[in-house]
Amino acid sequence: MISKQKIADLIEAQLHGTDQFLVELNVSATNHITVYIDGDHGVTIADCVAVSRKIEFNLDREEEDFELDVSSAGLDLGIRHNRQYIKNIGRSVDVKLNDGTKITGILKSVDENSISLEMPAVKKKKKTDEVVDLMKVIDFKDIKETKVVITFK
Repeated sequence: MISKQKIADLIEAQLHGTDQFLVELNVSATNHITVYIDGDHGVTIADCVAVSRKIEFNLDREEEDFELDVSSAGLDLGIRHNRQYIKNIGRSVDVKLNDGTKITGILKSVDENSISLEMPAVKKKKKTDEVVDLMKVIDFKDIKETKVVITFK
């Protein structure tokens, strides 16, 4: 089986000095290598090709055959890293908590321990009918998955 660490080192060498980073790497028992990368300013097909070539040119198919898929971390994969959260500040996200609760809001801020969401506006039950935006802070340890909400407006 091909070493996951060896693949990770090759990817890191290729991405070093760029705004791109490894999101996820999987190496199956049958040497199916799946790589997801992202960048602070996005990822192009050329970026994926460069990572793919770096891996292919440094592995010997004569020694061990493998299948390789390199892709950008699409919206369906969800947000996995702090840098991805930062990149998506201002966007609407769905956050699924470990207890199964689902929260939707606008991602407002990120720090090393948590995210802050602005929840949809609600009206207070007072004479003024004042509209209030609610802020919710969620610790990373409580988050099962976060996905960007896709809207077509």
